[in-house]
Amino acid sequence: MIDKLDNELRFQQDAMSLRAERQQVLANNIANADTPQFRARDFDFAAALASSLDADRAGGRGMSLAVTSARHLRAGSSVGTTRELLYRVPDQPSLDGNTVDMDRERAQFADNSVRYQASLTFLTNRLQSLKTAMQSE
Repeated sequence: MIDKLDNELRFQQDAMSLRAERQQVLANNIANADTPQFRARDFDFAAALASSLDADRAGGRGMSLAVTSARHLRAGSSVGTTRELLYRVPDQPSLDGNTVDMDRERAQFADNSVRYQASLTFLTNRLQSLKTAMQSE
């Protein structure tokens, strides 16, 4: 039963984890907007989500395993691993070498926030409907 619930909600769980990770990357870019030679970074959300879902399907991701010996096999999970952060190509580089474009960063930050909130709302509604379906009348 738990496996079916986990499979049902895995996409939203992975999407929200990636959105939270991307929010940290974007916040780091904004925080370093005045740092000389800082290069803005980001990752391709769609590619990261697709790779996460492919790894989940291939690895049969389910419940986590406790490892008590070095000879135990490791359970694979792609969410939470370090993403390949790409450098942004600036539209207009600054004299100090900083590539952070505050307008772009703010827009990406706001877009990511709205999408995270939408995923959270969808997940909340989905859990509520599952809860309603499980309750006896």
